[in-house]
Parts: sequence; C-alpha cells; structure tokens
Amino acid sequence: MLSLLIAAVLLLLILLPLLQKELATLSIRLPIFIDTLRTKFLPHLQQIFGTALQWDSTVLKAFALEHWQSAGGIAEKILPLLSSSGGAIAAGLLNLLLTPIAMFYLLRDWPQLISKIDALIPRHSYVKFAQIASEIDTVLAEFLRGQIAVMLLMSAFYSMALWAVGLEFALPIGIVAGMLVFVPYLGMVLGLSLATLAAAMQFSALADVVWVWAVFGAGQLLEGMVVTPRLVGERVGLHPLAVIFSLLAFGQLLGFVGVLLALPLSAILLVALRHLKAWYVSSELYL
Repeated sequence: MLSLLIAAVLLLLILLPLLQKELATLSIRLPIFIDTLRTKFLPHLQQIFGTALQWDSTVLKAFALEHWQSAGGIAEKILPLLSSSGGAIAAGLLNLLLTPIAMFYLLRDWPQLISKIDALIPRHSYVKFAQIASEIDTVLAEFLRGQIAVMLLMSAFYSMALWAVGLEFALPIGIVAGMLVFVPYLGMVLGLSLATLAAAMQFSALADVVWVWAVFGAGQLLEGMVVTPRLVGERVGLHPLAVIFSLLAFGQLLGFVGVLLALPLSAILLVALRHLKAWYVSSELYL
C-alpha cells in the first residue's frame, strides 16, 4: 500500500507541473492556431464546397481567450451544484477513505479468512479444491504482473515515440496513454485525442500531425499483437490468438465490463479446462 501511494504521488508530481506549463503554452498558441485555420484550412473548404465561407477570427480569438482566462472562475458556477449534491460527494469521499482501511485489514487478516474458508471445504474434495484455488491464485498474480509490465512499457513507448516526432507534450500524453491501456482502447483513444489537439496547436503542416497518428497506430499494433499476448498471455498460459478471441467473446457477452475482465476470466477458465481435460483423459469416457 505504501508503494502504491508513493507511485501515485510521484506520478502527480510529474504530471501536474507539466500540465500547468502546457496549459499556459496552449493559451498562448490558441490565437496562432485560429489564424492558421483561417489562412490554410478555410481556403480548402471554400474549394471543396465552392462557396465563400465567413470567418471572423478576431471575434473567435476574443471568445476563446475570454473563456480560457476565466476558467479559474468555474468554481463559482460549480459550488451551487456541489452543495446540492453534497450527500453523494460525502459518500464518495467516505468510500475513498474506507478503501485503504479495508485493504489494510484484508491484507492483515487474509490468512485467517482463508483458513476459515478452508475449513468449510468438504474433506473428500479438499485436495482438488486446494489445487485449483492455488493455480487460479498463481495465474491471476501473473496476470497482474504482466499487466503492470504492459502499462510501463507502453508508457515508455508512447513518450519516446512522441518525443521522437517532435511533440512537446510527449511525456504527459505518453504516460496517460500507457497507464490507461489496462482498459482496452481507452488509453489509445484518449491519448490520440490529446496528442492530435497538441499537434494541431504546435505543427503547421498536416504531415507532422500524421506522424503523431502513426505513433498511436504503431502503438496499438504493438500492444495488441506483441506486448499483451507475450507479457500477459504467455504469463497466464493463453495463446495470443486466445487473447484476441477472449476479448471479442467477453466484449460481446458483457460489453465494456467484459472487455475489462476478459483476460482474468479467461485465465480462470483455462485452469478449469485443464482440470476438466485431466478428468476426461482419466475417465472411462476416454478409455
């Protein structure tokens, strides 16, 4: 728990100063971006649609800067809403406070809880139950280690690749995209959206933005075809093709939650199938 807390604090110490700096940079470049849209993008639209389009960049820049600079006053608008939903906020804060406390007692009393459950298992099936539970525990632990390795590796890949193509906001976007890969497609979609916005503000040529898109395309292929199957699939004993099919099957059955739980559930099913196969081979049905 202490290690997780230290990691979270370090992540905030890295991201928050960068985010503050980049928001200031974004506010400076926003008028330049609007002028670029007017001078380069608007003529292409006029050629496509064959009509003259009206564009008052002065009004648009004034509107953007006014709302950007007044973002600090959002608290005044949000406070009445927060006061009306104070019960839900208090419940959320209470759950946030109770989670580490419950985790502490679970970690401390885990052996006693397991021993009480162990005492309820029928003695004639005890050996098989204990063997299956031990294998499931091992598989899920390997899954967690593999998933953490995927998150760290993809964070490093996105950060270095975006830095290589010249994106100034490479580190925070790369960390966000990599840390969210445990939710399939969320890290790629959010990272791509943030990177596209940052690239549009920074670069004037479309080719530079395309390079940013290529980084996320390559990252998605690398994560889906190589990193996750090898670091997660091989750790839990799943074939790379089984990883892909499990994501599709559980996603179809349970939706987003199924995609999120596809690999650990598949690992548990794999343990069950191994024992089912062993029973079948030793049974009269096979002989």
